[in-house]
Amino acid sequence: MRLWLKDSERRPDPLPARTDARKAYFAGTVAWLVATIIVFSLRAELDAAGLGWWLWCTLIGLGLGLAGLVWVQFRRR
Repeated sequence: MRLWLKDSERRPDPLPARTDARKAYFAGTVAWLVATIIVFSLRAELDAAGLGWWLWCTLIGLGLGLAGLVWVQFRRR
């Protein structure tokens, strides 16, 4: 096995694979939405345990997921 090839010996790079990132962003955003609903329903218990920041974490994750969906849709055009 050789670690270095001359340019003349190299095969051409393959074309990039076309993927649909919207499905991944959508699945992640739905997961953050479910987490937000669960954390929101347990808000009092989490505040008593000093974990009230979990709600903000899920809201930020949800916001970033929505921003990602908008970005992916924008890039597709």
